[in-house]
Amino acid sequence: MVTIISVTLLLTGLGGMMGTVVWILRRGNNNPMTRDFVGCQLSVALWLISQLLILFSVTEKQLFISYFIGNAGICAFAPLWLMFSAEYSESVRESRIFNRVLPAVSAAMLIFVSLNPFHKLYYASFGKGNIRYGAAFYVFQLLFYVMITWGISLILIRQTKRDGSAANQSVLLALAAAVPLVINIFYVTGIMKSKMEPTPLFFAFSVVMVQIAIRRYGLLNINRIAIYDMVRNISEAMIVFDAEGKMTYTNKSAELLLPVEDKPELPVFLGRLSELGGAELSVETASAELTLDGDKYSLRSSLCLNDKGTAIARTLIINNISEYYELAEAEKRLSIEQERNRIAQEIHDSAGHTFTMISSIAKILHAGAANGETERSQLLEYTGEIDGLARSGVTQLRCSINNLRDDSFLATVSGAVRTVTEAVRNIAVDLCIQGEEDGSFGFCVRQVYDCTRETVTNAIRYSSAERIDIILKFLSDRLELYIFDNGCGCGEINENDGLKGIRSRIEELGGTVRFGSVEGEGFSTIIKIPKR
Repeated sequence: MVTIISVTLLLTGLGGMMGTVVWILRRGNNNPMTRDFVGCQLSVALWLISQLLILFSVTEKQLFISYFIGNAGICAFAPLWLMFSAEYSESVRESRIFNRVLPAVSAAMLIFVSLNPFHKLYYASFGKGNIRYGAAFYVFQLLFYVMITWGISLILIRQTKRDGSAANQSVLLALAAAVPLVINIFYVTGIMKSKMEPTPLFFAFSVVMVQIAIRRYGLLNINRIAIYDMVRNISEAMIVFDAEGKMTYTNKSAELLLPVEDKPELPVFLGRLSELGGAELSVETASAELTLDGDKYSLRSSLCLNDKGTAIARTLIINNISEYYELAEAEKRLSIEQERNRIAQEIHDSAGHTFTMISSIAKILHAGAANGETERSQLLEYTGEIDGLARSGVTQLRCSINNLRDDSFLATVSGAVRTVTEAVRNIAVDLCIQGEEDGSFGFCVRQVYDCTRETVTNAIRYSSAERIDIILKFLSDRLELYIFDNGCGCGEINENDGLKGIRSRIEELGGTVRFGSVEGEGFSTIIKIPKR
């Protein structure tokens, strides 16, 4: 009868443990706290399995294997429980130490138990109905009690969450470990007499406590875990202080960047940060910029209030903003470079055209003076044009430097092209306009003017041309501009600043440019701009 009851209780506890493990694994919460908790459940399951095996063991070898399985569960449970407690209570420093040390301690204890036939220190005597424990057994038990009690203390005392769910979770988890612990102490000290180990039977009670903690109070809740992991691993340093100014939480970035090892209180921490970052900080500081190890950081401070509006915590977030400074500096350099290129291009276009026109008129005057054919009226006309061009050139130069452009005379595309052709003096220019211009081409007046002026200036300056023909076509879907001169031409076209400027302007409008030339047969420019 006793055996049937024992088996029933053991199977009930084992079923509860395995059901809990399966339910947790199906939720997919893969993080240290969940892994440690599942490990605790599995280690207890091993202990329960060993008790079932002990009931049905016949030979001494079977009995030893059964006890060894139980010892494997015992040696794993206490360290895993302590590791879980540290993760659950967010005791970062302890958790880091436990994760490094306790697995090795657990493995060492299990190896020691497996070698008992050689040293007889764990079991002084071992046989069916005759098991006496050695000194090492009691040392191990004491060590297990310390680990389990330490874990309970972390959960109850150092639990930083103050909402009702967290408090209830803490109590249930503490009971789930404390009740079997007390029963085991009573059994080992002889206060409780039993033919079989009673401790595993009381883990059925633990299963009930854990199930309530999970299902009613959200233990291992995926949202809480995900948020914790996210905050823990974000690149910004995050520090939390309670209402009394005590440091209660730091994430990984804060631990790597800031002096938080001794968990200083808020005024002390701000004083250290002021010295390191070169900024005056106080409790009232809402935001500031710091310089740490040569990098720029922003600090934001905010209060956390409860439902009654009472401050319960203060959060500091420190973010590296060096990248933004670098981007701003790069943008500044780029803006300067773009402005330099703009001024250079505009001066090249406007000043080059102006000087070319002045040079052209000067050549006409020089030729007329040499032949004695220049009349006074022509002299006054040409010198007046030179004066006007010079004044216009000075005005355009100032506008280019100050990023001011007088485009009032550029009302239409045809008018802009005609303005260029009418300024030419020593070369015959024929302008043919085909189609009707409407307002849909207003977006490209400036660009067509600049490109026509640059092309005509090049023809006057370099080609020794006697004639320039310009054809301007207004089509239903595009504008086409053809400029031909009968100058010397060239065998190979090298696109200098002027030609590059033409191509850049037109391609920005979605158009195309084609330059063509044959040695001794002049130069051609064909521009096509689609209507918007």
